[in-house]
Amino acid sequence: MNNPDSGQHSHARPEAVSGTVIGLDIGGTKTRGVRFENGTPVRDENAGSSNVQNVSREQAAANLAELFGKIGGGHVDQVYAGAGGIDTDQDAQALADLIAPHAPGARITVVHDSRLLLAAGGASTGVAVIAGTGSAAWGRNEAGEEARAGGWGYLLGDEGSGYWLGREAVRHSLRRMNQGLEPDRLSRALLESVGVDEPGKLIALFHSPDTGRRYWAQQARLVVETADAGDETCRALVDQAGGDLADLAEQAVRQLGLDGPVILGSGLGMNVPRLQEAFKAKLAEGGITDVRILQQDPVFGVPRLVAEQRP
Repeated sequence: MNNPDSGQHSHARPEAVSGTVIGLDIGGTKTRGVRFENGTPVRDENAGSSNVQNVSREQAAANLAELFGKIGGGHVDQVYAGAGGIDTDQDAQALADLIAPHAPGARITVVHDSRLLLAAGGASTGVAVIAGTGSAAWGRNEAGEEARAGGWGYLLGDEGSGYWLGREAVRHSLRRMNQGLEPDRLSRALLESVGVDEPGKLIALFHSPDTGRRYWAQQARLVVETADAGDETCRALVDQAGGDLADLAEQAVRQLGLDGPVILGSGLGMNVPRLQEAFKAKLAEGGITDVRILQQDPVFGVPRLVAEQRP
């Protein structure tokens, strides 16, 4: 029973869910777990990340044990987990194997976390766009065909993500330094946030093992705040992020022959109005107008996904 399901779906109604289901949303820094009884959330807990792309397998196992200690117990019918970096059946199986000891006899399903996002947006078909630490688009159509765009990780892509915005803030500060210009508003905010006194020191800090992609993704808020204060450079960066995310969405929409919906979620996607507007505007240029901003956390899409599964 511990093989991750292939993700085939029918169109049962979400309210048809019965029994005990544990939904997991596994991010780069934390694992969110919600226990559903007959479709109703009864426990909602967090532990550290259990994504083996971000932490060691041992740490992932320990964090899962902690989380299941809070929300497990008793009989569990199914565990439905969404995680970043689930690109192959082997990726899904590796995570399912870590979960299995905590839910003996349960059906375990592991999917890319963007699938949770689509379901949480109330859609069975369409394209979900993650705009958080990283970025990716994933979608499916009525025929069950799936498409992905982006999600290549920070070294190859993640355009429009928090990491991308943080890195661009560093690059902007270094370019000004090279041009002999004084630090501007964004550069000053960045230097203060990371605790160095001049832009040249950003280079070593950026490459330091002490600062990872999460650290730099957290600096994205400086770009957003400075854009909101009227800085044109930062406005252009946020607008570009929205446009790049729209490009990912459009690639998946076209591959699937859909016209929507497109659902934008995750930290940046749900909380930055300027990015949302740029995202919508770019999609509208391509004739895609059914665009929604996610209003609840992705893990709450789990009951819908469970109801849509084939037995």
